[in-house]
Amino acid sequence: MKKLGFGLMRLPQLDPDDYSSVDVEAVKRMADTFLKKGFTYFDTAAPYHGGNSEVAFREAVAKRYPRSAYTITDKLSLFMIKKPGDMSGFFQAQLERLGVEYIDYYLLHGLGEPSYRQAEEFHAFEFVRKLKDKGKVKHIGLSFHDKAELLDEILTRHPEMEYVQLQLNYLDWEDAAVQSRLCYETAVKHGKPVIVMEPIKGGSLVNIPEEAKKLFEDCHPELSVVSWAIRFAASPKNVMMVLSGMNSEEQLADNTSYMEQFRPLDEREKEVVEKATGIIKKSIAIPCTACRYCIDDCPKKIAIPDYFAIYNNVKRFGKEHSMADMTYFGNLTQTHGKPSDCIKCGKCEKRCPQHLPIRRYLEMAVQTLE
Repeated sequence: MKKLGFGLMRLPQLDPDDYSSVDVEAVKRMADTFLKKGFTYFDTAAPYHGGNSEVAFREAVAKRYPRSAYTITDKLSLFMIKKPGDMSGFFQAQLERLGVEYIDYYLLHGLGEPSYRQAEEFHAFEFVRKLKDKGKVKHIGLSFHDKAELLDEILTRHPEMEYVQLQLNYLDWEDAAVQSRLCYETAVKHGKPVIVMEPIKGGSLVNIPEEAKKLFEDCHPELSVVSWAIRFAASPKNVMMVLSGMNSEEQLADNTSYMEQFRPLDEREKEVVEKATGIIKKSIAIPCTACRYCIDDCPKKIAIPDYFAIYNNVKRFGKEHSMADMTYFGNLTQTHGKPSDCIKCGKCEKRCPQHLPIRRYLEMAVQTLE
């Protein structure tokens, strides 16, 4: 397979304020282009777009292409399951929403310390292995958001896991919290291929400081800023696939242009990336990837990732140059809880794959935005 996968987590929306309102016709056009260019890998999960990501895949791909034309990855999202007996029904509902009889790659979703213990308690590893034995899934693995030490424990106890999906990008490669490099090396040690998620860190590596952007443009003026992030993520030898959450035909055209004939970064390019990383790290106040897991259980319905994106823009450009962001902030507070509505319950932090101190960041947002 070509190394670029279509991540169905950030699809085009009919209503920008309604995450569940997927523009299925736009997804059809994008899927057509993606498949026509020889790419075949799609990735989704039940929480994405409120379940409508899976439905969009069915309408755009499963109903319109032969089963041999594509591969689909889905996930057992244990945080949506209350008891072990619910896993079978959860999986069956996924098959129906996807419109397929089997799933090519099936992951235990977003494992970390608490969810791994839940997986063991629910016998989830045995459940997915049985699905494979029955031919309901072709390959089993896990997506992971935690320390490399825990990943080593999981893969030691469960060598039947065939692959690992990791957050890997040049900003997190040496990050102490995410541990991209250490987790990658752990997967290599256990002989597990790696699928990359968040290669552009939820969009953080799109709008980078001009100084960093100039480094990339001076080296390759014909390539986009995003191409550096995707190619960095795809360059390690053990990476089998890089997911990109594309939400426009323009993004799709750019990503496929340099991934049709993929070329890993050379030594000079790696040096450029390292210099750019140092510049970018100084400019990002809150390293949120906008995965939106934090908002599901928020009792005050606070638009956490949206407020953090606005905060980052205001801190970087100043309020006088961020009037559009401040207007958006005002609009959001009409339909969502404000940062100051936070009751410090901590539910958001338990769900955050980045392990961010969300409550403290919300206090910062109150001071700057409110």
